[in-house]
Amino acid sequence: MEKLNIQFGEISFSCPYEKASVLHAPIVAPTYRNPLKKLVSDVSSPAPVSRKQAPTFSDEEKIEHMRFTQVKSKKDFVHYERVDGKEINVVEGVELHTGIFDAKEQMKIVECVYKTYYEPKKWMGRKGRTIIQFGGCYNYAVDKNGNPPGIIRDEEVDPLPVLFKQMIKRMVRWHVLPPTCIPNSCIVNIYDEGDCIPPHIDHHDFIRPFCSVSFLSECNIVFGSSLKILNHGIGEFFGPVSVPLPVGSVLVLQGNGADVAKHCVPRVPSKRISITFRRMDESKLPYNYKPDPELMKIQPMVFNPPQFKEPSTP
Repeated sequence: MEKLNIQFGEISFSCPYEKASVLHAPIVAPTYRNPLKKLVSDVSSPAPVSRKQAPTFSDEEKIEHMRFTQVKSKKDFVHYERVDGKEINVVEGVELHTGIFDAKEQMKIVECVYKTYYEPKKWMGRKGRTIIQFGGCYNYAVDKNGNPPGIIRDEEVDPLPVLFKQMIKRMVRWHVLPPTCIPNSCIVNIYDEGDCIPPHIDHHDFIRPFCSVSFLSECNIVFGSSLKILNHGIGEFFGPVSVPLPVGSVLVLQGNGADVAKHCVPRVPSKRISITFRRMDESKLPYNYKPDPELMKIQPMVFNPPQFKEPSTP
């Protein structure tokens, strides 16, 4: 008896099945035929054939698979600019996914953010928006202690909330992020009307790809190898590529889109929340960092359940 182990979502079950087998009468010497006559008669008859059973899935798994097939992804962003004497697509590697989180899930995530916002011991306070950090502390500029921009390895912040880890699992399982780059830190940006993010390229203390999830209201993100700052004080920036970020959408950055093109968020028209998930470089991890077991073995969902062929009758 063998077992077929099937993993779907966080549910694991086993489906037993038997190998089809055929037995033949043994070849024996004439003097032994009479004592073994019954045995030969039994085994020379065809053995019953067992059919391999196709796996069955729960309603929850079927719903997840259905939702996964309805996700819409755009990965063909193109804008050529001359960089270092070469014409290159500066937004190569930019992806936009919609349908990952439904309205009910978005509401729970926003509630979690606001609940965390009012708790003490958080990293907050950045001109232009409010910031909360989890998993690791990132320094945007040289601080009063002389620490340069990047991950501050001896600073302690809170671990990723349970709901955020569920978001990461969803994005890896639904092929938005690869299992080789599972995020272990995040930054929550809370915008009021008129807040912005100036042009920048994400620090290389974080490996690629990384992603940002948008909530509450739609806004635009602007890309270009050279972005114009029209009025920094009120968040007016200009670039050749402007991508709308629908509510609940996931923006993924890698390749030229992460390392050649700068990006910025001009002043937002209304309240907005974004959560940027990133994986810290192994050599830059905080000194007290411990891997989260829940995030270590996430695997992408299989597109189609395995199909079993029935064995031929012997």
